[in-house]
Amino acid sequence: MIRAYTRIMIDKHDIVLQGQQPDISLCAHANLRQATRVVSQIYDAALKPCGLKATQFTLLAVLAKQGELPLTKLAEILVLDRTTLTRNLQPLARKGWLTIDREEDERVRLISLTEEGHDLVEEATPLWQRAQENIVNRIGAEKLPKLVADLNSLVQTVQGRS
Repeated sequence: MIRAYTRIMIDKHDIVLQGQQPDISLCAHANLRQATRVVSQIYDAALKPCGLKATQFTLLAVLAKQGELPLTKLAEILVLDRTTLTRNLQPLARKGWLTIDREEDERVRLISLTEEGHDLVEEATPLWQRAQENIVNRIGAEKLPKLVADLNSLVQTVQGRS
């Protein structure tokens, strides 16, 4: 590849090569990932007795509330691409917590909880509630709704829906 630049055409690799490091203190990605890791650790620890990760509980809880959903709709709700969601569903299906069926035309995959999946959500909910209370106590009951609203707004804005 031939690289021809004017004075203002510099890519990120050239900046690093010149010894300049990017300032990530205000990087949305880095800061959101750090916050997610810290919060996930609290929920994961709370849900461990049920054998669930927080991400798995969220997926199962959505199905418990919504009922059977097409894969595409579930992916939209969870803000996941279909390939990632399919990969995340497979271990849950193997454990018997959900089923992945097809509609008659074979193009649409339908995801639903099994009875065991409903039982697991019921068992895990008090553990999730303790983790939620832990977060509320750390963040503050008055701050959490604003934080959640800001995060929802961010998702909507970045996806171009607002």
